[in-house]
Amino acid sequence: MLPEEEHLSACLLPDKMAARFVVPVGGDAAEFLHTTLSPNAVPFTPHASDSMDPGVHFARCSSKLRSLRGDSVNLKEELNLLFDQFISENYYQTISPSINFRPEDVCILLRHACALVPQSNEHLVIKFCQLVHHLLNQLKVIVDEPTLHALVSYIVRALSVCSKWTHAEVLLALSTVLYGNGPQCQKHLHGLLGEQGLLLLYSAPSQPDLELRRVALSCMTNICLGIPGQLSVEDKYRNQCYGIFLKALQAPKPHSCDELLYSAVIQGALKGLHCCLSGVKWRFGGGEEVGALLATLKRLMFQGTPGLSVEWPSVLYAAPLPQYEGPSTPKPPEPPKEAATPGKASTNKKKKTRGKGKKAEVNRGDEGAEEERETMVPLLPKGGGGGGGAAGGGESSTKPPTASLYPAWKRTSSDSEFSDLEGSAQCKLRLYHGRVRQSALHCLLAVVRGVDKRMLYGYWSSFIPDAPMAGPPPLTLLSIVLKDPSPKVRACALQVLSAMLDGSRQFLGVAEDTATPRPSFTPFSLSLAATVRELHRCLTLALLAETSAQTLTQVIKCLAYLVSNAPYQRLRPGLLSPLWRHLRPYVRHRDVNVRVSALTLYGAMVTAQAPLPEVQLLLRQPEGSGGGGSGAGTPQDAALSWRHRDGLSSPSKTPGSHGRSPRLRTPAEQEGAEPGSPWLLELCIQLVTETRDEQSDSEAGGTGAAVASEPSPVRLEALQVLAHLVRGYFCLAQVCMSELGQVSARCLQESDPSVQLHGTKLLDELGTGIIQQNRPESTVPLPARLPMSQVVEFWTEVLRGPLNGALQSEHHPTLQTSACDALSSILPLAFTQLEDKIQMMCITVLLGLTYSENSLVKAAAVRALGVYILFPSLREDVMFVADTANTILMALEDKSPNVRAKAAWSLGNLTDTLIVNMESVGTDFQEELSDMLLLKMLQSATRASADKDRVKCNSVRALGNLLHFLRYGQLTRSVFQRPLEEAVRVLVQTVQSEATMKVRWNACYALGNAFRNPALPLDSAPWSSDAFSSLCSVVTSCKNFKVRIKSAAALSVPARRGCYGDVERFIRVWHSLATALENSEETHDFLEYRYCASLRETLLQALMHLLSLSQWEDMPALGAALAGDEGVAIRGHLLRYLRGEGGDRGTAGEGESGTESLSVLQRTEALQQTLAGLRELQVEGEAEGVRRERESGRERVVDYLEDLLKSSAELELALSASAGPSL
Repeated sequence: MLPEEEHLSACLLPDKMAARFVVPVGGDAAEFLHTTLSPNAVPFTPHASDSMDPGVHFARCSSKLRSLRGDSVNLKEELNLLFDQFISENYYQTISPSINFRPEDVCILLRHACALVPQSNEHLVIKFCQLVHHLLNQLKVIVDEPTLHALVSYIVRALSVCSKWTHAEVLLALSTVLYGNGPQCQKHLHGLLGEQGLLLLYSAPSQPDLELRRVALSCMTNICLGIPGQLSVEDKYRNQCYGIFLKALQAPKPHSCDELLYSAVIQGALKGLHCCLSGVKWRFGGGEEVGALLATLKRLMFQGTPGLSVEWPSVLYAAPLPQYEGPSTPKPPEPPKEAATPGKASTNKKKKTRGKGKKAEVNRGDEGAEEERETMVPLLPKGGGGGGGAAGGGESSTKPPTASLYPAWKRTSSDSEFSDLEGSAQCKLRLYHGRVRQSALHCLLAVVRGVDKRMLYGYWSSFIPDAPMAGPPPLTLLSIVLKDPSPKVRACALQVLSAMLDGSRQFLGVAEDTATPRPSFTPFSLSLAATVRELHRCLTLALLAETSAQTLTQVIKCLAYLVSNAPYQRLRPGLLSPLWRHLRPYVRHRDVNVRVSALTLYGAMVTAQAPLPEVQLLLRQPEGSGGGGSGAGTPQDAALSWRHRDGLSSPSKTPGSHGRSPRLRTPAEQEGAEPGSPWLLELCIQLVTETRDEQSDSEAGGTGAAVASEPSPVRLEALQVLAHLVRGYFCLAQVCMSELGQVSARCLQESDPSVQLHGTKLLDELGTGIIQQNRPESTVPLPARLPMSQVVEFWTEVLRGPLNGALQSEHHPTLQTSACDALSSILPLAFTQLEDKIQMMCITVLLGLTYSENSLVKAAAVRALGVYILFPSLREDVMFVADTANTILMALEDKSPNVRAKAAWSLGNLTDTLIVNMESVGTDFQEELSDMLLLKMLQSATRASADKDRVKCNSVRALGNLLHFLRYGQLTRSVFQRPLEEAVRVLVQTVQSEATMKVRWNACYALGNAFRNPALPLDSAPWSSDAFSSLCSVVTSCKNFKVRIKSAAALSVPARRGCYGDVERFIRVWHSLATALENSEETHDFLEYRYCASLRETLLQALMHLLSLSQWEDMPALGAALAGDEGVAIRGHLLRYLRGEGGDRGTAGEGESGTESLSVLQRTEALQQTLAGLRELQVEGEAEGVRRERESGRERVVDYLEDLLKSSAELELALSASAGPSL
């Protein structure tokens, strides 16, 4: 019997066995108060007036102990008495909140006591070890390094000197001392964990004393325990501990051992394994290391499951070598054996909790005293229907129901109450087995989080079933979720499953079952789709059968992870409909966490690949249709309608009312309601806005202020669901546009900043939905769109409401930021129709917020101005453009990278506006804009191009626009010469740099945009050669095809032959484009192949453009190129280009080239015009030899192009003839 159990047994004596206790009440140990324990005695409380304060008691006893010396008279008796007084006092801070001990005082005390206690007196050694464990465990003290070394050295010597019967208590003290001090005891680790180390000897599987094994494993656990902010133990010792823990778990159970103690050993090894896996990023070796660990954990996940007899594999193999465990010959169910002999039955009695708060960390001492209270769920036919056993354990289907994983002894009592003497041992054994299963799942969760997900996908089949089978079902996580008797174990299994599903979208995206299956084989996509369906089926069963609120929350969260990652567009519809109906009652569950998680799941369903046709249909259905009472038969009915118990109706009088909102609409109201109003939207609006009158305590019928019926987490989650609905299904949500605006306004009027923030985010989503609906590429028909008058009315009410107050809420910068985002989501056409004073208010507020001291607010305001500058009603206003430009230039110098990034984006939009105005308004707008402002913009954009990539990508875009916008009179001014050269040099360097591909793409686009300015001196400027050289280098060598496409498009921009410079530069551009065309299919990245067709078309258009601009002096070089190997290499591409066989750009390459795709007729006509222009070339005043050379070159070029046209025509005729006459 452990010392704590002896003490507890004494406290549990029957009342008739009255005893006399001596209780110290004063500082003098000789003063005692004699009291008789009787049924009429006043209950003892540790803080009664006759009890000394624990802090005073500790100080007095500590002072006495420190005053002792090694040569003191009666040293042993005094030490023994002081140790007893220390150990008898309760120092838990949860019991005595006023206790405030200094850790250094405890360390000094223990070091002094360590020097006083002789190791020859085993009785005192035991008392001292109990004192160490008692003080450090209750006071939560981690000893300093001197105390650590002194105590560890003393304990190690005691283990070698004292008898074996003392070793358990000594090791328990060592475990407490080592807690959180693994890295600090490096000089002791070799003696503890090295070859022939003490802990290795005590923790070896050959150690016959299980209690010593358990405590030794606890010591190793505390060595490996990671403390946040501190170094971890060396990898070699951690790896050694990991191997010892794994061996302890894999070792067979010793014969005739105590089952409870063996379970405690397994649980200790699992805790140590969890510390190894979760402390640092674990690196698994090759071979079967991961498979062996997973096989061990899977076996322990089912530890102590009644009626289960399975041949467990020693290693799990990843696909395509799956290894499934199969059930052995079914054995008749045996009643659980007693954990110990009758003589030891009393020692297994679970101790009552003392109410003394326990540590939240890993227990540093005896884990047998830990308590756990589990609510047993009633016996339910989980898995109902024909496939009820598919998600069960590995038992044979021929076994009787009582031998299933849902055993007959599962009842509504608590595992932790052992009042029945006959069943206490069995109950305690079940509790210990449940702890083992829970610890195994904790370790599995650490593995799932620590192992690369791509490696883990191969083991999914061992933990997640793919489809119901006719034979015995496999043992998986879903078996535990559906059948384990402990709600905590079920919750752990759901956490593991959630971690596996989290981030699995790419893996599950392969699943597909819409196609007709082939009978010859089952493709992997179909098997994965069956896994998704089985997960839906089993988790829905768990949703209906679960009674524990905490576990029910985990079930719904796990379903949310599944819904967020499953590819429903590739699966047959029908998976979400049952889940949608079954989930409705839980929105009114009595537990707040269940209600919040139910709304989270609804949010996941309306965001999964939105818009899904199945979800659209579900949203359109009335609240009571399609099984509105589908949840009426669930075991949670008594808890679902909790809110109605205080009203006029009750669940018994109003059947099915638990699945509806408190205020039900009458049939007449439903007929008068707007068609297509989603019931989920109405429910969320009701959850957010529903209020109740708070009753006054002073007057029985008095009514206080109206407060929200739902707690804040439910309201916030409902607002998030509303935002998801608006984002994914705006066409359905727009019928409640006015109500949604009122909800947002009401949220902004509340005092809770979180509610205000979600209200502004809902406004942002509403505005974004209106903008998306009115885009030119929108597929929504005009009659189905929200009328413009309603949009204007909506924004008028919003901007006249409390949004202005949110914009000026300086104490809540996050709210201001979200309000700026909402203000930037106004439809441009609707903004034009707003009242002038409202427009002016929006602009004034945004310009003012750019001076905010908060970087988030300033960034949001600058971004909103970047949106407003694109509005048709504002972009032609020179004053607004100038004010916005100055504001953006100021923000570009801000110290916050986020502000600079938003300012660069807004500057890019502003310069886009300059180009639009130049093309629409003409030179009038250019002349009205200040030259000095343009110069400042050019210089600021050049400086910003040296910033981080997120700033650089938009600053180079702005540079290209500015170089395109500048007029000839500005470019010739001396003040613009140097900034112009620096701007082009920055673009050239960015094109050739190792920046991100987005930055280089924008730089290529900027150079092409600059080339469109006819006033730029491309033929004579010194920087022109560098610009063309950089583009030629990128078009042939860049690994990213999108960058090569944009560089080829930039090379085809100049409209005059003189822009390309001399013949040498012109031919260099030609060779670069031809080389890029030859290598257009060479790439090391498979994803780049989707841009091959677009790249080839852009390169061919650029080559044809060069041919159309070529002059007499270019003919020798062009003729030599086309007559040689280069002409042969590109001939096939040119022929396919003329015939339209270059391949469709598709969605991947669409819009990447920046050039317009021409039809076959247009391509042929363009080539014919080029050919005619070449024939008409004339030259005068040239020497005879030069003229003859150029004439010969022109003939080669003309012959090449004529042969190209001839071959194209012949192929067309051949194809027409082979097709034959139509019937």
